[in-house]
Formats: sequence, structure tokens, C-alpha cells
Amino acid sequence: MVVLYLVIGNWRFPWSFRVYRGKGTSSPSQLALKLLNTLPSILTKSFPIYVLGDTAFGTIKFIEKLRDSSFNHHGILGIPNTRKLTDGRKVSELKTRGQQVYLNGLNFPVFLSWVWLKRDGKRVKRFVISTKPMKGKTIVRWGKRRWQIEGFFKTAKHQFSLHRFGQKTLLGVYRWLILSLVSYLLAYWIYLHNGYFDDLDWYDSAEKALVLLLPQILLLSLIKKLKLLNPWFYKHGLELCLVRCKM
Repeated sequence: MVVLYLVIGNWRFPWSFRVYRGKGTSSPSQLALKLLNTLPSILTKSFPIYVLGDTAFGTIKFIEKLRDSSFNHHGILGIPNTRKLTDGRKVSELKTRGQQVYLNGLNFPVFLSWVWLKRDGKRVKRFVISTKPMKGKTIVRWGKRRWQIEGFFKTAKHQFSLHRFGQKTLLGVYRWLILSLVSYLLAYWIYLHNGYFDDLDWYDSAEKALVLLLPQILLLSLIKKLKLLNPWFYKHGLELCLVRCKM
């Protein structure tokens, strides 16, 4: 799934998406270009557009299209450390942030820098290019924003099951995406309702949303788990009975 996520001032929200259907169909970068075409003119004419993307979108055609007059956007994109320059060197061999370089296959210059990220307790180096002339520190600042935005997708995937949709039809994908986003919003609203404005714990907020808004689903889930434990109760000479209390 390719998602276009907008950041406008303090506003952040997913705008649209396309489903990648595998080899022989439109690539992720081609789908991303289609998504960029959906941006309303009131945005593209009122603001400079900076497109942040990972290495999947660092293709020659994608970079060239960003510079096309129909888009005229600026790109800040990740590239692998094995990416080659026209002189045969790899980007990993460069030592100066913000320098102008020519990627192999690209007939105009881009500007290269890198960021350091923590992964599994270790520092890893990630290379970033900008189609707009920028200082190395500026490219780093923009490049880091992409990993901040990615936090939304990791939360949606691993806390709200977006990565488990397993649907084969577009309608199925839409349905699962809506369920995932609704659960995400409900958890966030409960977080705001409780008056917490720091240390957002998505798991805790989701649990509170379940208890407060969907107690019937919580009850059915608990009953299902208890039924699975029935053989264990019988083995120890116990029997579990649920009795409805009169209110």
C-alpha cells in the first residue's frame, strides 16, 4: 500500500492511497505519482510542495517527474548506500554533506546528505538526496521528518492491525483500512478525553477506548478466552460459570 500523508503546519492526516498489486503492475513510485496528481490546486499553488519518501521512491523516473513542469515539486528522498554516481563512485564513499552530485542515469544534479538513526540500539547511516539546493544540515532536518511521519504508519500497522488486512479485493482493502483508521481515531479521542497531553501510549489508549466505547466486544472477547480455558478448569476439578447479575 502506498499512502500520501500530508503535513500542513500542525495538521497531519492521510490524504489518499493506492494498492500495489505486484510485479507487472504499476510500481510504488508510479502509484505515488498518481497520488500527487490528486492534490488540489489550492495547495499546489499556495504552498511549495516537498515530497518526502523512502528508497522505494528514489527512482530516476520519479525524481525526473518531480522536476517536470506538471509537478514542479521538491523531493527529499532516501537512497541506498550502494547507489552509484556518474563517475562510478558509490554515495557511501562521499564525505561532505550537502555536496552536489550526479546520480547515474540522471542528467541534472541533486544534493546529498545523510542522517544517523537508532535501530536496535545501534546507530545506522541513511542517505538522503534533495532535488532543491540545500545545505547539508537542512537536508538532514527534512530527511528526519520522514522518519517522524513514518511513526504514524508503524502505529497504524502494529497497534491497529493495518498490516494484517490480507484482503485481495479493493473493496476489502477499503473496509479494512477504514476499520483500522476508525480504531486509531477512537483511541486518540479517548486519550484527549482523559486530558493527557504527553506520553501517549497507544496500547493503553486503545484498551481504554475498548472498555468505555465497546464494552460488549470486550465481554465477548473475555468469554471466548474463558471458554478456551475450560479444559484446564475441568482438569483441576473446577467449573467456571457466568451468571448475569440483576441490576
